[in-house]
Amino acid sequence: MKKVIVGNHAVSLGVKLARCEVISAYPITPQTQVVEMLSEMCASGELNARYIKVESEHSAMAACVGASAAGVRAFTASSSHGLVYMHEMLHWAAGGRLPIVMANVNRALGPGWNIWVDQSDSLSQRDTGWIQLYCETNQEVLDTTIQAFRLAEAVDLPVMVVLDAFYLSHTAEPVDIPDQALVDEFLPQRNATHKLDTADPHAFGALVRPEDYTEMRHDQQLAMARAMTAFDAIEQDWARLTGRSWPALEAYHADDADLLLLTSGTITSTARDVIDERRAAGDRIGLLKMKMFRPFPTAALRTALRGVRRVAVLDRNVSPGHGGIFAEEIRSALYDMPLDDRPMLFGYVLGLGGRDVTPAVINDIIDSTRTAVSPEREDLWVGVKS
Repeated sequence: MKKVIVGNHAVSLGVKLARCEVISAYPITPQTQVVEMLSEMCASGELNARYIKVESEHSAMAACVGASAAGVRAFTASSSHGLVYMHEMLHWAAGGRLPIVMANVNRALGPGWNIWVDQSDSLSQRDTGWIQLYCETNQEVLDTTIQAFRLAEAVDLPVMVVLDAFYLSHTAEPVDIPDQALVDEFLPQRNATHKLDTADPHAFGALVRPEDYTEMRHDQQLAMARAMTAFDAIEQDWARLTGRSWPALEAYHADDADLLLLTSGTITSTARDVIDERRAAGDRIGLLKMKMFRPFPTAALRTALRGVRRVAVLDRNVSPGHGGIFAEEIRSALYDMPLDDRPMLFGYVLGLGGRDVTPAVINDIIDSTRTAVSPEREDLWVGVKS
């Protein structure tokens, strides 16, 4: 069944279809609609889940940690300062190997106060041990939310589904909503390997001595590596059932391209239109869309970028003192490739705090990348007022 819905409600419906059992959240713009709809579903009995009202985002994640440790499916949503406020608990969820799913609606961090889109909030949490999946459309948001529960439970790691503030969260698009029976076939009830159980008592979250701590982090790293393979298998199964696929790394007109744009989130859609127009004029340009940021798809990136002459990375984020975060991580991934295979990489920082990234902006970036002898610096800021 197709409906025209906003991205926030695409998340809510995905959580309902996944038969989530515990939802805990604290409101913050622009994610509030996600949990408002879920609270209404719980109140009406449409969703058989426990809705826990809390006094902060830190407590929201703490409630999800407890629920997930008890073996049930748990969800929350947040954004910007709310996400930052729950930072400590993000480590507890990931280190505890708890398959919680969270939607984060990308929003800039203050000061100054800004409620518009910017990826700096989610990317500032990249080392907490959460899988991160970035979405381009509301259909992708709904599908990814359902897939996230299966991925999380396959590798016992939490998953963050990321969507752009307002461009997706509050914009209505046609979305094909799958039948419950189809989702039930794709996502069986959670069967936790380890859980709080009075009939089979174990201790969780205890002090770990140096003799064992390293092994816990190593196991977590191995689980991240397994997530790559698990994600591909989940994608294939979802495509079999729905005909839709959202790969970790998607190529668009990339086969013969001598210049590739590398994007994530909704900038991708604008870039696709620019590429279509330039292709029609004979320009050999293409695009790589990165959906998965953690675990980082290093091997796939090396394969996709091998032999490409120039790559322009469009970063709607910045790591102060370094540069655009996607660009810096891609440089690291490509560092030990042979020089003849490694593309010249241009890292553009743009669209911060919700500033529009228009086709004209992307066309200027393409022209600059083509004509420059080499990047003037690693962080190329776009549209900075003098």
